[in-house]
Amino acid sequence: MTNKFMRRAIEISKKGRGYVNPNPLVGAVIVKDGIIIGEGYHEKYGGPHAEVNAFNNATEDVSGATLYVTLEPCSHYGKTPPCVNLIIEKKIAKVIVGMVDPNPIVSGRGIEKLINNGIEAITGILEDDIKRLNEIFIKYITTKKPFCIIKTAMTLDGKIASYSGDSKWITGESSRNYVHNLRHNVSGILVGIGTVITDNPYLTTRLNGEIGKDSIRIIIDTTARIPLSSNVLSEDLESKIIIATTKKANIEKINSLKNKGAEVIVTPILNDQVDLRYLFEKLGELGIDSVLIEGGSEINFSALEAGIVDKVIAFIAPKIIGGRDSKTSVGGKGIKYMKDAILLEGLEMVNFGKDIMVTGYIQRSGN
Repeated sequence: MTNKFMRRAIEISKKGRGYVNPNPLVGAVIVKDGIIIGEGYHEKYGGPHAEVNAFNNATEDVSGATLYVTLEPCSHYGKTPPCVNLIIEKKIAKVIVGMVDPNPIVSGRGIEKLINNGIEAITGILEDDIKRLNEIFIKYITTKKPFCIIKTAMTLDGKIASYSGDSKWITGESSRNYVHNLRHNVSGILVGIGTVITDNPYLTTRLNGEIGKDSIRIIIDTTARIPLSSNVLSEDLESKIIIATTKKANIEKINSLKNKGAEVIVTPILNDQVDLRYLFEKLGELGIDSVLIEGGSEINFSALEAGIVDKVIAFIAPKIIGGRDSKTSVGGKGIKYMKDAILLEGLEMVNFGKDIMVTGYIQRSGN
């Protein structure tokens, strides 16, 4: 029964995807006499927490009930008052917690306060599932750096475009719809200037044909050669745009970009390019907890080489186009020896129509 109610809390927590960053996804369920009498989730950043919404939605007196919550109730004042205080005030008898708060500043304090006030507290229920769901939050709250995902779509022979540069469309509609959900879930979408010049994308989000939450658009542009008429600089777009460049850029062009509403970050030069490690530190300082890289082969290799990538999502379409000049999903200089290849772990495969989506996590040294 414990797992059943926690699974429900996990399921409703997913409704907050894309709206609560950089906060975690949290769901709460109140159970009395084996029946759910209230449930809620963290709906938006700065808004009431899951526990508060569950109490507000309760259909009867919650005293003596059991509260199932995916993340340890907060014990500190932030955007909202501590949830622990409210739980004590509502006379909840037991709290079942999925995951202890990974924030080192407050970790375990909420549980401790519940126990000190006579409330039974149990932790670690479906913890692995909740950690995976909140992988973005865990990375950001413990490192203050964005969780980075590379997304790529390729043919069966590893090509991301034909020799003529044509790439629309490699994958099917269901795969592309999933990518828009990825865009909705993250704080930022990153591409290189080559993608902007070749495809002139808007980098907006559509969910089931409707407008979704547009994430911050981040353009890697070492010399600031982005055309001012580019779609990503359109005044009609509400989401913020960041141009990452270097001192190679013309100062007048930088000022023109700022006049278009762009924020310009000038990074040190590394390997004659934007220093991606420096950039990601700055993005973290701006509160950007996650970045989806949707660039071409060069930016993909640069990100992997910089060690900033956490997760890789590769869509593989059952198509073969060949071509010695056709670009592959990862370009750059490449890795010289097979023993030094970047390894993935925790692999999962899912079908989207005729396409296959392979997901894996970068294996860090020592794993």
